[in-house]
Amino acid sequence: MADRINEGYTITDSIQIGQTEFVFGKRDGKLPMYVTWACKGGNNYYWGHYFSDPLEAKKDLLIRANEELEYQMERQARASERQPKEPDKECER
Repeated sequence: MADRINEGYTITDSIQIGQTEFVFGKRDGKLPMYVTWACKGGNNYYWGHYFSDPLEAKKDLLIRANEELEYQMERQARASERQPKEPDKECER
């Protein structure tokens, strides 16, 4: 599998939540050395957060993915609340 690279950063980690992927990238020699991006379609990187500390960047990756997960779960719960409920069999008499 070929390395994924964006703006000189090699993507080393990713978390897929729904249609959005959150990625962690690293580059050698230039600051900032670490980045997290949201990504769609495997190559559309956006909303970059840049770091000089790798642990802060990893923490940001997890926070971003968790925020998206919470959003998706809330959305799913709202959608299920809007679904018409099946009538109880006893009430049909």
